[in-house]
Amino acid sequence: MSLCTKTTIFKNRTHTKNPSFIFRASFLRRKDLRSSWLLLAPLLTPPIPMITAMPCSLCPEGAHRFQWIRNLVPEFGISSSHVKVLSSPAEFYELLKVQIKAAKQRVVMASLYLGTGLLEQELVNCLEEALEKSLQANESPNLRVSILLDYTRGSRGRRNSRTMLIPLLQRFPEQVRVSLFHTPNLRGLLKLLIPERFNETIGLQHIKVYLFDDNVILSGANLSDLYFTNRQDRYVLLQDSPEIADFFTELVDAIGDVSLQLQQDDTVEMIEGMVHPYQGDKVRYCEIANQRVMEVINSARARQELLHTKTFHSSQQGSSVLPQHSSETAGGLKPEPDTWIYPLIQMKPFGIQIDEMVTETLLTEAERDARIYLTTGYFNLTQAYMDLVLGTRAEYRILLASPEVNGFFGAKGVAGAIPSAYVYIEHQFYNEVCCLHQQERIQLQEYSRAGWTFHAKGLWLYLAGSNLPCLTLIGSPNFGYRSVHRDLEAQVAIVTENKALQQQLHQEQEQLYLCSGVVSSSTFEQPSRHVKLWVKLVTPLIKNFF
Repeated sequence: MSLCTKTTIFKNRTHTKNPSFIFRASFLRRKDLRSSWLLLAPLLTPPIPMITAMPCSLCPEGAHRFQWIRNLVPEFGISSSHVKVLSSPAEFYELLKVQIKAAKQRVVMASLYLGTGLLEQELVNCLEEALEKSLQANESPNLRVSILLDYTRGSRGRRNSRTMLIPLLQRFPEQVRVSLFHTPNLRGLLKLLIPERFNETIGLQHIKVYLFDDNVILSGANLSDLYFTNRQDRYVLLQDSPEIADFFTELVDAIGDVSLQLQQDDTVEMIEGMVHPYQGDKVRYCEIANQRVMEVINSARARQELLHTKTFHSSQQGSSVLPQHSSETAGGLKPEPDTWIYPLIQMKPFGIQIDEMVTETLLTEAERDARIYLTTGYFNLTQAYMDLVLGTRAEYRILLASPEVNGFFGAKGVAGAIPSAYVYIEHQFYNEVCCLHQQERIQLQEYSRAGWTFHAKGLWLYLAGSNLPCLTLIGSPNFGYRSVHRDLEAQVAIVTENKALQQQLHQEQEQLYLCSGVVSSSTFEQPSRHVKLWVKLVTPLIKNFF
């Protein structure tokens, strides 16, 4: 059966009117996927059962149609005035420094790694300055700094993330915590044989969250000089949002508790009593990690549900006395929320697949004439996502990196061929779109910008008949196999009714897409798109690792 035939069958199947059937079907289909590397097959099997909670059918009206997401995760209602969309690496970097210096209670930073250049050292200096100020102001300093990085990426080379942070640990041992997550899938003979850099393909801590007191930055950017200068990503600031800040603090703490703890002498240790990620029992370790993370999610969800109930009853009782929109001026109460934040977590090694469930449902339920702008720096969609794009009804504008702005462009050794592998994957997908005569509904666009690389990821959803998006996904996932199956990921769904915030999100989307050109068959005839035979042969075997 040809790919076109299979996709047509799937398309017909997904047009059923039963959304729960569609949702279950997509997950049953995913179970049939197999890795091309049979030796690594045990790594792809989740150690514990998948989450089975199903969303309810989508509500018909506006932004409220997405409230089913709160059946899975906490829903945080905030004012759109607390949301600011950033546009440039320089703006992101300056904001990080300002927020660190202003922090009084907590700085929590989760990233893949911390770079070792001058700009990264300036960030460390800002942390040191803030910690010193807190130490001098109080006998018992209030400021606490918690940093979560990936163990393999953060340990790469002689000078690395660990050596950058050890001085802080030595000077402020009671205020600073550095946790290094080590995937439980890299163990035994595999850990012994796979060299540095290549060991990062097995699984990573990929979450990027930066919070300072009650202000939270969600992004796909790492703490490295390229992400502060000429590597385009996405960034959103949630200001004065204590409940959201508490949630991500607890999430980072939970992952930190099952991670290796960096010591002052550059050794690492597990918290006493915790199962070791690669020396201990794998199933037990994953069970504990699942329990810790799900406890954070479920506790926050219960708190928010209770808050919703209290708010509803209060508004009902006081509606005849106090108009909702005047609440900010009466007694200092918060204004009526017009924006909702849903944290979406994906940690397949621990059996947590919330982000995948929500993303698949959003793609499945997107109505005819709705538009989805989807962007990824590494175009390597899972088969499930690919089937949904090809087989459902919405219009898609997919933004991806041209070879010249791919982060691996010009790299030495085998890594230098990775942009060609992405071109090959892109070409295959484009051929499938053409085979199905879907070129009008599904359009690929390549980001190209001299002297820059491209790392933005996420999506914007425009409902049918609307010129502004009411939902965006922003965070660390790339919509690829790694994001779904191997790495620890987090993003947020931001749903808003506020036109000003919708306009901000629309402008962000437009700004990114302005630097792109539409892909056509002639694109792949260019000399720069030539893919060597060996790359074509190897790509199907390794595409699940990058």
